[in-house]
Amino acid sequence: MWGPQITLFIPNCKAILFSYAYYYPPSILSPTPVFKTESLCLCCIAFSFPLLFFFFLFMAPLLPLIFFLMFSSNSAQGPPPPGYNPSSKISTVGFDQGFRNLWGLEHQNLDQGALTIWLDSSSGSGFKSLHPYRSGYFGAAVKLQPGYTAGVITSFYLSNNEEHPGNHDEIDIEFLGTTPGKPYTLQTNVYIRGSGDANIIGREKKFHLWFDPTQDFHNYAIVWNPTEIIFLVDDVPIRRYQRKSDATFPLRPMWAYGSIWDASTWATEDGKYKADYSYQPFVGRYNNFKLGGCTADGSTTTSCQPPSASPSGATGLSQQQYSAMEWVQRNYLVYDYCRDPKRDHTQTPEC
Repeated sequence: MWGPQITLFIPNCKAILFSYAYYYPPSILSPTPVFKTESLCLCCIAFSFPLLFFFFLFMAPLLPLIFFLMFSSNSAQGPPPPGYNPSSKISTVGFDQGFRNLWGLEHQNLDQGALTIWLDSSSGSGFKSLHPYRSGYFGAAVKLQPGYTAGVITSFYLSNNEEHPGNHDEIDIEFLGTTPGKPYTLQTNVYIRGSGDANIIGREKKFHLWFDPTQDFHNYAIVWNPTEIIFLVDDVPIRRYQRKSDATFPLRPMWAYGSIWDASTWATEDGKYKADYSYQPFVGRYNNFKLGGCTADGSTTTSCQPPSASPSGATGLSQQQYSAMEWVQRNYLVYDYCRDPKRDHTQTPEC
């Protein structure tokens, strides 16, 4: 039981030594039994062929799993707790208390406070808040459809496009449909005095999620006040957009909206995959609606303070919230308009 020595060198590795012993029985080559002790190091391992055989026989098949667990465990566990839940400060409202149908009434169903809207080849559907707001917390729990949803957008957003057509403001949470085996993309966006024409200047940041949004309801929210916009997923801040100038921040009153519609020209991989109506209907489910803010039509009966996402009640985020947001952006941010070399950044001076 002997063999030539094999040494493996792994650079830049901290040496971790351990010893082992094995027994050589009497043989023709060595009539006297021998005990031998050796040391192993994770950086430079010297061992005989039998040990090498044992290692590859039993450990090599496990190496892919070991490396997968090492590199995925950090992201699989989800973000660190933000330490504060802004949603807990805002009461849930029934759909009829805060919203109304806007279009596609026949593609909308309300059942015990849960709203289902769907898209098929004839129409999509949308809803709108009863009041405009100057600032506020706007949220809903959403559950998305699994399978083939390419080209389809399910959304929850703020806008004044009906009040200012061709020159409107908008704050978006949009779920971009996908193909089987690929994750949904959550797109956040901010428009200021833009439109669907050549004047539009998007400020998109896109994320994948650390969970499957088709398996259960998750809470998505926008906090909009005179100094900042915070996007939240299950109370975890994922993006903060600050007011650096009046020209780059939406200040006019907006309504809250939700919709499902066909955006095949751009939604999925820049329009590569289109909506396929052999998979219809495409369904979006909403519940746990939250509207808390300062209305712009006089319907707020008491003095109103703009909302905050921070436990201190001030603008900005706590250090714990910043840590959670940085974790999300480090692991799940997949597009940032400020880092896009194809963009004209003279139009986005906040970058």
